[in-house]
Amino acid sequence: MLRQYELVERVKEYAPDADEALLNRAYVYTVQKHGTQKRASGDPYFSHPVEVAGLMTELKLDQETIITALLHDTVEDTLATIDEVERYFGPEIARLVDGVTKLSKIEVMTESERAAENLRKFLLAMSEDLRVLLVKLADRLHNMRTLHFIRSEDKRRRIAKETMEIYAPLAERVGMYEYMREMQLLAFEQVEPEAYATITGRLAQIRAQEGGQVGQIALSIKQALAEAGLKVEVSGREKHPYSIWRKMAERHVSFEQITDIMAFRVLTDSVDDCYKALGVLHQQWHVIPGRFKDYISTPKSNGYKSLHTALIFENSMRMEVQIRTRGMHETNEYGLAAHWAYKQGGVSPDGEIAWLRDLIEIVDASHDADELMEHTKLAIYQDRIFAFTPKGALFQLPKGSTPVDFAYAVHTDLGSMAVGAKINGRHMPLRTPLANGDVVEIIKSRKSEPQLSWLAFVVTGKARAAIRRAVRMKERAEVAAIGRKLLDEIVERLPAKVGKKAIAAAARRLGLGGEEDLLVAIGTAKLDDRQVMEALVPGSAKGLAEPEQWPKQERAISIRGLTPGVAFHMADCCHPVPGDRIVGIRQPGKGVEVHAIDCLNLANGVDADWLDLSWGERTTGAVGRLRCVLYNRPGTLAEVTGIFARNNANIVQLHMSQRDDLFGTYEVDLEVDDLAHLTRIVSSLRASEAVAEAERI
Repeated sequence: MLRQYELVERVKEYAPDADEALLNRAYVYTVQKHGTQKRASGDPYFSHPVEVAGLMTELKLDQETIITALLHDTVEDTLATIDEVERYFGPEIARLVDGVTKLSKIEVMTESERAAENLRKFLLAMSEDLRVLLVKLADRLHNMRTLHFIRSEDKRRRIAKETMEIYAPLAERVGMYEYMREMQLLAFEQVEPEAYATITGRLAQIRAQEGGQVGQIALSIKQALAEAGLKVEVSGREKHPYSIWRKMAERHVSFEQITDIMAFRVLTDSVDDCYKALGVLHQQWHVIPGRFKDYISTPKSNGYKSLHTALIFENSMRMEVQIRTRGMHETNEYGLAAHWAYKQGGVSPDGEIAWLRDLIEIVDASHDADELMEHTKLAIYQDRIFAFTPKGALFQLPKGSTPVDFAYAVHTDLGSMAVGAKINGRHMPLRTPLANGDVVEIIKSRKSEPQLSWLAFVVTGKARAAIRRAVRMKERAEVAAIGRKLLDEIVERLPAKVGKKAIAAAARRLGLGGEEDLLVAIGTAKLDDRQVMEALVPGSAKGLAEPEQWPKQERAISIRGLTPGVAFHMADCCHPVPGDRIVGIRQPGKGVEVHAIDCLNLANGVDADWLDLSWGERTTGAVGRLRCVLYNRPGTLAEVTGIFARNNANIVQLHMSQRDDLFGTYEVDLEVDDLAHLTRIVSSLRASEAVAEAERI
């Protein structure tokens, strides 16, 4: 553990103007506050914040960050308060400490909710000042280094899994690869202990058998580059055990089939030398096709720059080679910590942090804990491709991204208005996966809205969060619209007139936030008619103990203007279309299910509220289902589909349910205008010589 004077000396080495008295005060404060607290290792608790502060000095961060590291656990784990921290150390350090401090344990929360709320607060604090992230990553790294002292295996695995899923990817996103690799290795040992033991054992065997082969290959690379007049540093290492395990899992191969387990790094003086070195190596050894990546001309979103290639050495051994300048190497290993100049008074990075803005959008859009965790994991893992707008703007996206993901990456509004896409000048479906270098043009319409079906193919957290938010808002609006119609109908049955004030008062009596919440509760059947009547006019529902005694609905409720599948959905059993007499089944927490009045399922009895519904004037468009028995001979199916086309009916689904030597039975779902339209189609089918039977299901 660092002693007080050692920590101060470290800071003074790179920041001679640092306030020594303030640093000393912070050190003493954390020692006093943590007092006799012990860690699982048996060490004094204050050893942890001191070691985290030491990690921050290795990154040469400013005194505010060092002091924040010293104090980061005092508010959570001692009697210290944020106000006290502000009084002793100033508002800036108090704000940073508050940002790093985790939420207190709340027993009513589930584990996922606690983790999600913790992450939500952390991301919001990080968006204001990324020094919060640096301290948090150092805090997690030191906790991982001492994780083996925790006796509970379940607790160790939970912490390790959280590190693997959240903190290691965050370290990668800000370019702190040293932190990322160590976190992954320590977490891997806990999450997959058998795989960890196997891979590290095999690496040890290879090391013992091949001796100094890494050093020999590194020397060969250096000699080849020196002969070309290049002054470089070359270092070699085995691939990270977690990296090997992930490659085995992704490729579904064994350890023996992983050939490129050695990686070499070449450091040069300039960018020109990087490309010269690449040319020399490609001439000296065979190149493995498809493995070259140029992150110098197109850096990663976290600022990472390097040339990556893979070569085959003399003895058929595959090896990965990274070529970069010394300046790039410093930035690559420690990311934003290497190029953020807090001591100059700046609080903004000189690199792009669009990914952080996306994370904050996800925090705002996420509906619950599981959604937040899912979207955030999607956003911070990156296996990237590069795509361009028609004007040449570059966007980085995860592999598998579609034009919808691209549109949301450009702007949330563009994603919401997308109706089509051109990829490299060709019209393509919105679900088409993008490839590296694609030029994507989004076709938009202001009348368009995000579709729930998009969730089946989008991959970015930002797109998924935005789509779900838009669908929820639309669903809430339409459920409220149904609730409004039901409320109007209930109000007509009351003995007294009610206005806006009475409705607002009713919402308060029912413990709801306002009129809209009341309408949604009515639309989703969370409140029955009796409860609403009693809340609007107290005493009006007295004596109505049984549902059969409640005042009945006096007029049919129109569903015109509402979207099928959102506030209501058509029953699959009877497929009602405009022109059918319809009723609605309303069950708590669900939308209204619309049935034809003669549906057999209704005859069997349904334990739910029944609503008298109407299509409304000029309502058109629905899906009807037909059963067609066709003669089993060439051309009959073509003739039937021709009948559908001539009658302007679009086939949604066609399914053969039965076939024998003479007949084939098909079930067909058709988009039709109304009952008359469907009836004309059935008549046309019955008149055809290709059709033995045709009827509506």
